[in-house]
Amino acid sequence: MQAMKFFVDTHDTKNDTFPAWITPEQFEDFFAQYTAVCAEENVVILRVHVAYEDGKAFCFTMAPDADSVRRAHERVSLPFDGISEVQTATPGDTFFRKRAA
Repeated sequence: MQAMKFFVDTHDTKNDTFPAWITPEQFEDFFAQYTAVCAEENVVILRVHVAYEDGKAFCFTMAPDADSVRRAHERVSLPFDGISEVQTATPGDTFFRKRAA
């Protein structure tokens, strides 16, 4: 299996990267298509947060690289504001890790 990294991509109606007209039902249909394309591009969707009233979406994925995430978006004609590689920062990751002496 290829090494995977974490990514967050963002969408906002103010930037025309999230459709202002979309309903939860329409998003569900779109998401099914996006999920299939992500699988073909080796992108694993971990979580998507959608703020319908604010017109925003935040996608948390794992992929080999940002280009894989970009291709998945392009294939379903979904623009994005940005794709950022991120690391987790939970209490376990941040506060309880072993530090060099």
